Amino acid sequence: MSNVPQSNPGEILNWPMLKIQYQTTPEAIAKLLPPGIDAGQSPTVYLTVYNFPILNEPEYGVVVSVAANCDGVEGEYTLLVGIDQEAPVIRCQERWGQPKYVAQVEYYRMIDKVAAKATHAGYTFLEFEGKITGPDDNLEGFDTNEFWTKYSRSFDMSEGKYDLPPRVIRVHSQYGTAYKEKVEGTLTLRESPWDPIATLLPVTSKPEAHLWTPIFKGRQYLEHKHLDGAAFWPYSETISGSRWPGEGGGPLKS
Repeated sequence: MSNVPQSNPGEILNWPMLKIQYQTTPEAIAKLLPPGIDAGQSPTVYLTVYNFPILNEPEYGVVVSVAANCDGVEGEYTLLVGIDQEAPVIRCQERWGQPKYVAQVEYYRMIDKVAAKATHAGYTFLEFEGKITGPDDNLEGFDTNEFWTKYSRSFDMSEGKYDLPPRVIRVHSQYGTAYKEKVEGTLTLRESPWDPIATLLPVTSKPEAHLWTPIFKGRQYLEHKHLDGAAFWPYSETISGSRWPGEGGGPLKS
């Protein structure tokens, strides 16, 4: 019997996620990590594009993260979660420090073609187009750890002062794999002042991609550690809700 996921026509619940990864330079990742979070074993950038129902409606999203280690725990430091619905953005930022903002995300599969595009503030910063080459027999389950930074700078605008000092929220997730397909394609990172992935995380290897249909088994939000407030202060100024270095909520001006 085939293990290809089956669903009713038009159903979005079992849409596979497009998973892409590539290597960058260790120096590039190190510049983006706040003190207290270290680079992972390899300088890997992880991209995920998805369509999944959130708040009972479809949410198209893109996630950019990098390999990281926090006090001996290997995982990923999340730089951005761009989504096309507004309702969850502030709630997720306020509750967990998830680096979320509103973006325009296109993603579809048609027969053996896979295409995705992410746009923010009028700039398309990520595009992928590929072809499915066949099923992947590696259906093992796995755990992931995502590191988010939660903090609130002081209402009185004092330099180096916080209402909520910075801490790392570790999101520990457990997954199975229902189905997986290999994808050969082309990843294009475009220049964008609002999402400078092309300049801050340059590609140094051939990107790898696959379609992954997950089985969600569990998820925990854990306060992993507190960060040094003074050391973190330069990293507290970001572009929009992301963790790209910014100024006044927008791109760096100098």
